[in-house]
Parts: sequence; C-alpha cells; structure tokens
Amino acid sequence: MDFANLASQLNAGAILPEGIVIITLLVVLIADLIVGRAADRWTPYVAIAGLLAAVGALYLGWNRLETVSFLGSFNSDNLSLVFRGIIALATVVTILMSIRYVEQTGSDLGEYLTILLSATLGAMFLSGSEELVMIFISLETLSIASYLMTGYMKRDLRSNEAALKYLLIGAASSAIFLYGSSLLYGLSGGSTSLAGIAAGIANSSQSLGVLISLVFVIAGISFKISAVPFHQWTPDVYEGAPTPVVAFLSVASKAAGFALAVRFMTIAFPSVSDQWQFIFTALAILSMILGNVVAIAQTSMKRMLAYSSIGQAGFVMIGFVIGTESGYASMLFYLLIYLFMNLGAFTCIILFSLRTGTDQISDYAGLYQKDPLLTLALSICLLSLGGIPPLAGFFGKLYLFWAGWQAGAYGLVILGLLTSVVSIYYYIRVVKMMVVKEPQEMSETIKNYPALSWKPFGMRPLQVGLILTLITTSLAGILSNPLFNLVNASVADVPLFEAAVPIRPAAPVSLQVPATPLSAVVPQSAPQAQTLNVNLRS
Repeated sequence: MDFANLASQLNAGAILPEGIVIITLLVVLIADLIVGRAADRWTPYVAIAGLLAAVGALYLGWNRLETVSFLGSFNSDNLSLVFRGIIALATVVTILMSIRYVEQTGSDLGEYLTILLSATLGAMFLSGSEELVMIFISLETLSIASYLMTGYMKRDLRSNEAALKYLLIGAASSAIFLYGSSLLYGLSGGSTSLAGIAAGIANSSQSLGVLISLVFVIAGISFKISAVPFHQWTPDVYEGAPTPVVAFLSVASKAAGFALAVRFMTIAFPSVSDQWQFIFTALAILSMILGNVVAIAQTSMKRMLAYSSIGQAGFVMIGFVIGTESGYASMLFYLLIYLFMNLGAFTCIILFSLRTGTDQISDYAGLYQKDPLLTLALSICLLSLGGIPPLAGFFGKLYLFWAGWQAGAYGLVILGLLTSVVSIYYYIRVVKMMVVKEPQEMSETIKNYPALSWKPFGMRPLQVGLILTLITTSLAGILSNPLFNLVNASVADVPLFEAAVPIRPAAPVSLQVPATPLSAVVPQSAPQAQTLNVNLRS
C-alpha cells in the first residue's frame, strides 16, 4: 500500500476537532508542569479557546464528502458532529463554573483541566466510533477520567466515597460491555467493525448468543446514560462529587452514551431491532417513573437533579426507541437544549453553595429577597427542565412527544406526559421556596447571605456562565427553528437509521412495462400483463 493510498484511507482531517483538543490539553499540561500554580490565571481561558476552536472545526466539517477515517474506525458524519459539538460546549460551560469552585477548594486547577479535557476527548471520539477497539478505548478514556474528577477533592470524604462507588460500579459495567463485545467478535467470525459484525451475525445460527451479547452491550451503555436499573451510582456520585464534575457527567457523558447507543444498535444489531427496541422501551418506562417519582422525596438539590437526570434520560429514550428520523432528530434537539438548562441549574447551585456552603432545598427559602438574579436564573432553568412554555424545555418535550405520537408509541407518550407533570411539581416546589416565602419565613442561611456586587465588567467566569445559560434557556425555545433545521439535517442522509425503522408495507408502486418484451418470455397462453405491482418495504 503506497503512502498516498494510506493517507486517503486514514483521512486524518476528520478528527481535526479532536486534534485541537489534544493540542489544547498538552498546552495546559505543560504550562502547569513548568509554570505551576501561576498558570491557573490563564490556562482555563486557553482551554475554553481551544474548545471553541474545536466547535469551529466541527462547523467547517459539516456536509463533508469523505467522513470515514482510520480504516473505518471513525465516522465524522453530521450526526457525530452534532454530538461532538454538544460535548465540547458542555465542557466550555463546565470550565466556566469550575474556575472559582476549584480555586476555593485549594486544589490544582491545571491538573483538573487536564483530566476534564481528557474526558472530553474520550467522549468526542466515542460519538463517532464504529469499531470495537476504538469504542472501548474511547469509553475507558471517558470513564477513567470521570472517576478521577469525581474524587478530585481529596480532602472531602464524600468525594472519596463517591469516587470509590463510581469506580467499582463502572468497572463492573465496563467488564460486562467488554464481554458482550467479545461475544460479538466471535459470533461475527472475527470482525471488529460494527458493519462487519452486522453482516456476520446476520448469517449466524447462534441467535441465543447474539441476544446475550445484545443484553450485555445494552447494560454497559445504560450505565453511561443512567437508565434504570443501572442508575444506582447516580444519586451518590452526584451528591458527593464536585458540582462542576456532576454537571459535566449529566450532559457530556450522557450525550456520549446516547451517541454510542445510536451507532451500536442501528449498525451492529439491525437483525434484532425488535428486541433492542423492546429493551430500551422498558428502560425508558422505568427511568421516567422511578426518576421523577423518587425526586419528589429528595431534600438535597444535587440528589434531586440526579433523579431528575434519570427521568430526563427516559424522555430522551422515547426518540431513540421509536426508530424514525423524527425520533432521532427530536432526541438530538432535546440534548442540545438540555445542555444549557441543566448546566444553568448546576451553575446556580454552585453559586449558592459557594456563598452559603449548603445545597439543601430548605435553605433556599426566601432567596429572592437577597439575590433576585440567582433566583430568576434558577427558576427559569428548573421550569424549562419541567417543560413549562415558552421555555426551551417545553419545545424539546413537545418535539419528542409529537415524534413518538406520529410513530404510534402512544403508551410511551402518555407516560411521558404524566411523569412530566410529576416533575413540574418538584421543580415548582423549589421555585416556590425561593419566591413565595415571606421575609419572616426566610431560612437562617438566607438571613446570613453575603452582600452582592454585580458589575457589568470584570465579572467572574461563573457569573458569565450563569448569564450565558440563562439567555440560551430563555430564547432557545422561541428561536428554535435553526436548531430544528440543524438536527433534521444531521439525520436526513444517514443510512444507518433505515435499519432501526420498523418494517411496514408501503403502498404499491406501479411500474408501466411495455407488453412487447414480455411476449418473448411469457407463454402465449398466459395473460399478457401491462402493469407490474411491486410491494416495496421501507
């Protein structure tokens, strides 16, 4: 193989955004090693600039002709571009909310940024991987970096406990996923590419082995998206881990998990699409019910948002299991707006905890009296998560439920509507706690709330992140048409979605065929057909 042919098959330009993130990571790491703590004043902004440059590279790669790279291991199609953009933007907002938080704990910001960028890199590679080895390496890069970030506050016993639980459960889920992948490798005749696996197991008589591997792979993916019953790690990790890390896991890690689910299920398992759609339907039902019902009883804001994220994963799975282009587009749209409204809520929680040292819901009583802007931002983000119009979350859920209704998933849509009503209850409970309380009913924490000085210039990064997420959450629903066009274009020309669409007979298509050629091959006793009716399958 000559060099030119090898270069064309590698197509390294497809991973230009990841290359920018790698360079940014190395700059931050070397600066921290050479300069030390003094570099913490500017390395976060270098990281943000590198991530925004990566988003620009993703934009330039839109509708590129050659998307497959590294001998079929990575696909930089429009679908992966959207998922990678969500992950990069989530990291940008996470860095904004991390600077002040990490500084106040006395930890090293340079090491934290290095680990965070490593997790981002793994998540971005996972979004376009189409080969087992690359999938597993990307998944472990994301997972190991997430374990490290969870236990980064070494002096905090809750952070240590959360990291240990996350590590043990995550290692078990990785082992299960790897075992399912090894089964697929054997059943397909020794292929590691997802397309090769699909061809191999389609001709295999080992249907039981295929179903076992399917269950193991789904178990590994469900751990990443916090789907019930693989959610046990979520509440404890969310409560004990540093809040910016929780924000990153709730958006970036979940988006990477859904990207992996879409590629793995639709490329490798088209022959058992009914089975995996049934399994994910059950996971969606359990996640919506348990996540939203258990969230009512929580007294900690972080634990409430943990169970809320489980319920939100159930909503997103509606778009995934119906297997239509509208379903996948609605899933992408919801993840895009979930990025800002969920990170906005966590930004408010970080601001409040830095000023008060608590995250108990009862301590928010009367916050409006002391901090109207924080109250407004948190209220809008929570109401958007609940799906109150005209905020972004309302349009996201409307698009999801409408796609599900059109596909005939009436039960899922009705359950989604009912559990959305439940979620509105515990979101509005927090808003009422902040706004409706009288001055004499103010909590002791709010009575001792520090004085504020908001200045338009020289604002802290955390306040910039708050205003950014607040504006986006408020306007993304009203000005959602560009986002609709983006997600629809990202799934319109991707052939892998055809495998997930349930096979339904279409209307007959009449092909007019002249009688003269048929007379040469049809006996004269047979009637001479003028029209052939061909039934096409979608």
